[in-house]
Amino acid sequence: MKQLQDKISSEGRVLSEDVLKVDSFLNHQVDPRLMQAIGKEFARRFENDGITKILTIESSGIAPSVMAGLTMGVPVIFARKRASLTLTEGLISAEVKSFTKQTVNTISVSGDYVTAEDTLLIIDDFLANGQAALGLLDIARHSGASVAGVGIVIEKGFQQGGILLRDQGIRVESLAIIDSLADGKVSFREEAEVR
Repeated sequence: MKQLQDKISSEGRVLSEDVLKVDSFLNHQVDPRLMQAIGKEFARRFENDGITKILTIESSGIAPSVMAGLTMGVPVIFARKRASLTLTEGLISAEVKSFTKQTVNTISVSGDYVTAEDTLLIIDDFLANGQAALGLLDIARHSGASVAGVGIVIEKGFQQGGILLRDQGIRVESLAIIDSLADGKVSFREEAEVR
């Protein structure tokens, strides 16, 4: 998605060969017009898949998910990383290790909102080692829901998450795939090169 690549090139900051900071438009401050375009692109890519709900993880996956949900006309459920006084019964949970924060979180959703009748689209902001996506897929599996695919805003193609998911037969649609952050520069992969 050229609009996203242009935004990454102009505003993203390479902090190391593994870390790209995009908090000016994606995961701290949010660019609503870009999120709207991202939502429309996910909706276009999954328009024929019978999506009934979108599943994401708090908090950076919420903005692109809500825009996709708005375009598709389906609800968005986000897995919580923190306990809630009102979310205590019928939880479906999974463990997720964050690459960026180097922490392990238990994520949870209510079984009232993700059921065997659902066809889910999983959306997240980044795909690095695939742990967040695997946690969300685990929640979907425990709920009995089917998963049409995983939509990723930015995939770090030089890390193993994309390969791990695709090798399991999971459809992954990434809007921007980064091949390298070497020498402080972002190098993008062409769509035809996706494995």
